[in-house]
Amino acid sequence: MKNNFLKVHPELQQIAKKTPKINFGKNTLWLVNLLMALMPTPKTPQDVIIENTTISGQNEQPKVRLRIYKPKAIRTPTPVLIWLHGGGYVMGKPEMDDLRCTEYVRELGITVVSVNYRRAPKHPFPAALDDSYAALKWVAAQAQQLNVDAQRIAIGGGSAGSGLAAALAQLAHDRQEVTPIFQLLIYPMLDDRTALRSDIDDSNNVTWTQKLNRFGWESYLRQPCGAQDVPAYAVPARRADLSGLPPAWIGVGSLDIFHDEDVAYAQRLTACGVACEINIVPAAFHGFDVFNPQLPIVQAFWKSQIAALKKHLLLSV
Repeated sequence: MKNNFLKVHPELQQIAKKTPKINFGKNTLWLVNLLMALMPTPKTPQDVIIENTTISGQNEQPKVRLRIYKPKAIRTPTPVLIWLHGGGYVMGKPEMDDLRCTEYVRELGITVVSVNYRRAPKHPFPAALDDSYAALKWVAAQAQQLNVDAQRIAIGGGSAGSGLAAALAQLAHDRQEVTPIFQLLIYPMLDDRTALRSDIDDSNNVTWTQKLNRFGWESYLRQPCGAQDVPAYAVPARRADLSGLPPAWIGVGSLDIFHDEDVAYAQRLTACGVACEINIVPAAFHGFDVFNPQLPIVQAFWKSQIAALKKHLLLSV
């Protein structure tokens, strides 16, 4: 399908035109992960501390690395955001979100714990979710040592990490061991059935296409997209009853291939009595906010996230 960049928001058109479309598969995924591993990490601001720690996995599973971002000066226990990076369930690392996580700390004075969860296809479901749940339980158990408030834990992420956060919210709700109070879902990857749709125009999505979407889901699920039966918590949009989940903020661009599934999930949350704010960014593609944080369209998207986190983490005491 030919690109029609006139559909893209004016502030994003040059990015869409100049950014080569990402394309990889089973045989080239190693190269993508290698390039990501070689990416330099940004300089840490003087008012933020970044530390790495390793925790035990769930039920004798491998250890999990956590990257912790916290204010340099902490007077009282802070709220905490468990963060899950994106990457289609098949790539990525916490360091790719250093800028975002440090800004959450600086803007809100909270602590952020980013999870280096295992990735498919080497580690399909439920590995990533098990690692994320291990991190959630560890943060709650170590709240005093971390100087965080175990009663004010939020979970969030971007893209596949956001889908993983939605699944984590469902799992935490059912197990009743730790109770997150908020979900921050940035263009979440929620429904494997989207990969089967032929009516979605992905020509303007430079970061994530339908082809990649199918590869990501099938690597994670280890079965074809749209299969009748999927394991519980593997595909958040497939859960029948969403009642009782924590309040949510969902943000997505109108050109994002996840737009329809995200809107549908927001509507279902609301119908089940869960407070859910949805922010639809007109004419924005998937991952539009990672290229230039100074653009007004990106600033507005960011401010909406900050406002939601402030409302649910700082004012819900």
